[in-house]
Amino acid sequence: MDTKRMAKIFKALSNPNRLELYLKIAKAHEASFETGCECFVTDIIDSLKIGAPTVSHHIKELANADLIYTEKRGKFLICRVNEELAEEVAKILALQHK
Repeated sequence: MDTKRMAKIFKALSNPNRLELYLKIAKAHEASFETGCECFVTDIIDSLKIGAPTVSHHIKELANADLIYTEKRGKFLICRVNEELAEEVAKILALQHK
């Protein structure tokens, strides 16, 4: 992974609200494998102390950094973690280049 892409990822995660949102999406995404449910943004908004327009902006930034995928289902937005990218970043942070 090149340094520009890494910088974009770390910049997206450098905002405390955005990092909290990403972690909540990741936790909900992980739980969805156990329960069969999906991660709806409306469920996450209720647990954050920021407004829906701000959450929308943060989701856009996370998606632009390829950290998450989004999908519209009617009036609902579903978010999923980009697992391949998360694994790639984890390897880099652990200094396990392949």
